[in-house]
Amino acid sequence: MPDIRSTSITDAWLNAVQLISSEPSREVLNLNVTVSDLEDGGLTEDSAIRAALDTTLVAEGMAVVQTVAGTIFPTSLWNPRQPKEALFKRYMKIFPKIRKCPKNRRGTYFQRLIHYPNGDHTGFNQLKHVIETYLSGNHRRSALQASVIVPELDLNNARQQGFPCMQQVAFVPDTESETLHIVGFYPLQYLFERAYGNYLGLIQLGRFMAHEMHLTLTAMTCVTTIAVLEVSPNKVTPLLDLRQQEPVEEHAL
Repeated sequence: MPDIRSTSITDAWLNAVQLISSEPSREVLNLNVTVSDLEDGGLTEDSAIRAALDTTLVAEGMAVVQTVAGTIFPTSLWNPRQPKEALFKRYMKIFPKIRKCPKNRRGTYFQRLIHYPNGDHTGFNQLKHVIETYLSGNHRRSALQASVIVPELDLNNARQQGFPCMQQVAFVPDTESETLHIVGFYPLQYLFERAYGNYLGLIQLGRFMAHEMHLTLTAMTCVTTIAVLEVSPNKVTPLLDLRQQEPVEEHAL
């Protein structure tokens, strides 16, 4: 079971890509990637490598890192000084426009987390439930989870579906240290187009949840059953070569 740990989101992603690119099948089973040391509110990242990745993604007709991250958490819509309900309301107001993008036609992760189908038009806000459950004093960890998959919608015979790849997210608090660890679970993940954005989106979601639960985010873990490098290794070689050429930067999310 490959277990990759780093304090840098860029290094974590590069190490995962390098590992899988060396496999003849360009797949690995049971990949765990953890980005830690997130306590100070910043994010250690190599901006040159991320920019180069975005350039390559655009050239391949794929979504850039922040676009992928935004399907998990819309950081541009969040104002920490406003109540959480303001974010939920604002997102659902613009969701019809978001859904017009073909890749979002079946929904987004954040939409499923705050408006999970419940048989009527109200939707179940899982994030609100987790926050309020924790703040009420119920720290049962099995209660602090949210689901993305909707069996009656997602378990079908389509040969290719795209969404959802992430099936579940868990929020793991440490009440003694008042910290939070977020964990995302993926049965299958595309490492080149999605993984960097997935890691970033989970960190941004974790930052929001930690803020609302009065905790501090310390780490993000992405658990993947099947991790796939969906492009040829020569697409990632230039990015791996950049690893030591530019200084790593730390910035606030």
